[in-house]
Amino acid sequence: MKLIFAGTPEFSAIALGALLDADFDIALVLTQPDRPAGRGMQLRPSAVKRLAVARGLALAQPATLEDSALQQQLCAAGAEAIVVAAYGLLLPAAVLAIPPRGCLNIHASLLPRWRGAAPIQRALLAGDRATGITIMQMDVGLDTGAILLQEQIAIGDDDTAQTLHDRLARLGAHCIVRALREQPSPRAQDATAATYAGKIAKTEAVINWSRSSAEICRQVRAFNPAPGATTTLDGTALKIWRAQPAATAPGTPGTIISADVNGLMIATADGAVCVSELQKAGGKRLAAAAFLAGTVLARGARLGP
Repeated sequence: MKLIFAGTPEFSAIALGALLDADFDIALVLTQPDRPAGRGMQLRPSAVKRLAVARGLALAQPATLEDSALQQQLCAAGAEAIVVAAYGLLLPAAVLAIPPRGCLNIHASLLPRWRGAAPIQRALLAGDRATGITIMQMDVGLDTGAILLQEQIAIGDDDTAQTLHDRLARLGAHCIVRALREQPSPRAQDATAATYAGKIAKTEAVINWSRSSAEICRQVRAFNPAPGATTTLDGTALKIWRAQPAATAPGTPGTIISADVNGLMIATADGAVCVSELQKAGGKRLAAAAFLAGTVLARGARLGP
């Protein structure tokens, strides 16, 4: 089967690799234009572009899909379907209508739950116990198309956005190959059960120590690796990378109850969290023992504003 593939980050590249390994004919790859990144802000190609170049695939990096010349290029590719995975550009109706078998999206949730841009983080923040992959027949709505295939995985207590991303990327790659081979019948989504996974704002990563221990720990896991859950210590920014709820009598939220090689015990609304990995602004991520070797913390000191 001849395909056009549209994707940008590593999540997408894993799916593209699986399609190539399964001997699908990738007539054209679409990915986002190179973006400045790193301390030098030099242009960096996407993960999908790097793979496409390495495998000698035809590549296009349009800033928009509304361009008529680009749409003519898509028509000329003669693909039966377009596969989309975390591409980052909306597909207009004119593009959705090009391939005879339509456009298939690899979405990192069990639709209709968590339609939108950040399903992995939203599932963690909400305390969901399971998520999965949906292969969806795309339409002009926001993740509203008919479901072709779904597979579920459990969310572990220690899962972060990164670990969950990695497992879902592998599952998504498996599912798109399966969907293209089996061509399952579509079924409509239950719109009444829809929830929305809006983009993550940096302000959401600021820890409010007056929340429950469970909520704070979910926040830490959801924003690991980006943007990182943040607080302050004596006016200095601090990122919290690992934390677990701890059963203890609640104190003033944000107060350091104790600090030793096992972690920093920080009071919350209903108890405490034990912070075992953290990072000062401009410094390295450190285990609690290494952090405390270079930082003196007074009992009763307080984190946050």
